[in-house]
Amino acid sequence: MKKIALLAAVAALAAAAVAFAGVGRPDGAHGAAPATGQHITVTATGTVKHVPDQAQLSFSVVSQADVAKTAMSANSSDTRQVIDALKKAGVDAKDIQTQDVSLQPRYRENSSTIDGFTASNSVTVTSSIDKAGALVDAGVSAGANQVSGPSLGIADQDALYRSALKDAIATAKLKAQAIAEAAGVGVGRVTNVVEGSTDGGPVMYQAMAMKAADSAAPIEPGQQEIQASVTVTFAIS
Repeated sequence: MKKIALLAAVAALAAAAVAFAGVGRPDGAHGAAPATGQHITVTATGTVKHVPDQAQLSFSVVSQADVAKTAMSANSSDTRQVIDALKKAGVDAKDIQTQDVSLQPRYRENSSTIDGFTASNSVTVTSSIDKAGALVDAGVSAGANQVSGPSLGIADQDALYRSALKDAIATAKLKAQAIAEAAGVGVGRVTNVVEGSTDGGPVMYQAMAMKAADSAAPIEPGQQEIQASVTVTFAIS
């Protein structure tokens, strides 16, 4: 029994010596294997600016009558005239969409007695910006008594977003190189990329005048900013 206990003690001392030797070596037990977690992770944003080429307008017809059916009938007739005028002005049918149809009672002041009815119909129209001013004139002339907008946008926004992603990756690499230089290391290959997201709509920048007929409502397209963000991890070389 004493001999067995002595052998066990010797084995334990030997294991402790090996473990201590491993701690003393900065490379670990294998020497050539790099330590885990040697990387640089940065987040960057890419930006592309572009002049909007689309405008969305809302045209509404509001009609009043003593009888609900009369108000609705008159409103429907006037709305058809507005839609026809917009089509004649060059708007494709697929770019005209009904937004809201409503019929509401009107009450006498300080009373629950119905004094008539108000019917309304609203349509949204998407067109090129250079036609937007003329469309406002056409819609109002045809009977639209409420016009709102324009909401400006870019037709091929996906292509611009992809360009913004490329710019974000390039910016991420520059940031990683600056960090690596300050730390006295090099930047290796990309090991991971995560696409980020930005909240809110495009940012409007300086106005750029649209060439339109003198009689058309002036529309200033300005400039929109498309942003994309990425988080990129680079290996340290």
